[in-house]
Formats: sequence, C-alpha cells, structure tokens
Amino acid sequence: MTSKFTELAIDCADPSALARFWCSVLDYEVQDEDDGIVTIGSPRVPEGRNHLGPVAPTLTFARVPEGKTLKNRLHLDVNPTDSEQDEEVRRLLDLGARHADVGQTGDESWVVLADPEGNEFCVLADRRPLSKAGYRKLSPIVARRRGRQGALLPVPGDECEVQDTLKGFDLET
Repeated sequence: MTSKFTELAIDCADPSALARFWCSVLDYEVQDEDDGIVTIGSPRVPEGRNHLGPVAPTLTFARVPEGKTLKNRLHLDVNPTDSEQDEEVRRLLDLGARHADVGQTGDESWVVLADPEGNEFCVLADRRPLSKAGYRKLSPIVARRRGRQGALLPVPGDECEVQDTLKGFDLET
C-alpha cells in the first residue's frame, strides 16, 4: 500500500493574490475558494486526488496571521514548457516574482526566484535538466542543505510521473 502526493498547502497573507500568481505560473485554475483558503489545480485532471493514477498536485493557499520569516524548508522547481529559461524568468518577473539569493555561486543552471510573498522557487534550465550520465542536478536549496553543491539525483525514464520520480529517495536528508 502506498500514498500519492496530491496537494501542497502554503500558508500566506493573501491567498487570492498568491493563487492568481501561481495559476499564471503553472497554467492552473482556481478549483475552490472559501473563507481564506484558495485551492488551485490543473484543468487537465479535474477529478484531482480522486483520479486513480498519478496526478498533478493541487496547491492550497491558506491565510495565516504571521508572515514568512525564514528560508523555505520546501520549495517548488518549475520547468519552462514552451520557452527558454531566460524567457520564462522574464515572464515570471513580469507576473510579480523577484530574484532571490539563497547562496548561489553564479554557476548554477537554475535561477532562484521568490513569489510575491517571498516563497523561494527555482526555474530549471529546461524540461529535463540531465547530466550526460542521466542524472539531474539538485536545486541550489536542496544541494546547500545537503552540503553538496551540484550533487546529482538519478532521474527515471520519460514515462515516469512526479510520484514515481520521488519514490525511493530519502527526502528527509
């Protein structure tokens, strides 16, 4: 028996504004909005968590009174789907993102941004940033936490979904 990743909850000051930003970033739509909580998800899988196979997770934004004070312990990596990385970074900056410094050296293949409420996320260089050996470089936040700048993770074949990609990795280290 296993579980599947179906939802990511994000505390924030303005759920509606942050939901609009991430809808524009991910081509998601608002699925539910009620009393300080907004849930967005992919229009391609409207049944969401009830879908039998892997699904794109929903994002749920919940209003909380306290603001963000420290670096995220969890962050999103996004991949441009129909443009180059620099074009995607410009688009995200136009939507309200800003550059963020989490200790990058300048040699990374990714760009670290923060959403309008300061939550860091990375824009990867392409859809599947692999090394020649078939490995994906860790994002700067994960690599720094593990003390291995430029560490590598194996990436399964093209047919795998996010859930399959995460299976077997120790995400606690």
